[in-house]
Amino acid sequence: SSGINAEYGTFADEFAIGYFKKQGFTKNITLESHKYHGYIKDYEGATLMQCALNPKICYKELSRVIKRQKEIVQGLVEWRQSKTSKVYPGITSFKKGGRIAIEDIPGVLETGWTPRTEREEENSSINNKYFTTIWAKLKAHSSAWPFLEPVKPEIAPDYYQHIKYPCDLQTIGEKLGQGYYKTRKMFIADVNRMINNCKLYNDATTEYYKCASVLQKFFIHEMKEANLYDP
Repeated sequence: SSGINAEYGTFADEFAIGYFKKQGFTKNITLESHKYHGYIKDYEGATLMQCALNPKICYKELSRVIKRQKEIVQGLVEWRQSKTSKVYPGITSFKKGGRIAIEDIPGVLETGWTPRTEREEENSSINNKYFTTIWAKLKAHSSAWPFLEPVKPEIAPDYYQHIKYPCDLQTIGEKLGQGYYKTRKMFIADVNRMINNCKLYNDATTEYYKCASVLQKFFIHEMKEANLYDP
């Protein structure tokens, strides 16, 4: 209430560092040494940690305030859900092989959805070029042969009984051509799904599993090189 910043300092042993971090302490010391030297017990193997208190926050009321904030947010969510619980009819245009604009899907505009800006469209286009380049490198990799096309039932009869969401480089390439991948997370998710499916179905000693591991490392390396990796 006085408006004066308060700083706390302590020495923590290696088993207590995690605890103090959870309480808001940091190893980044900004206090001048003469302000704490001789006032805090120092012992060998300990780490000096510091915590700053914000004078605008009443810490005795913090738990109550956070609880109240959660209640308000929950109330807003429930109110919004009550306003958007309308059931819309299904889309029939796909049966005829047609396409439909997002804004024409019943109920989309009511959710608050808005079309992407020109800048977002440009970024999406740039990302798609990067994704296409990386996809081409994956396809040309020597370990990519198990992933070039969908798994044939005659080769693995029970594959689709175990793998509910199959993915392969051919399918990913088709999605790239359609501009499906709007974000890096979408692209990464499909490549990871393809690789994880292989590891799930095949034993770790098989050539398929080894190819999956090699291709995964190569994919991560290429994404990092393009500054697009987001695990």
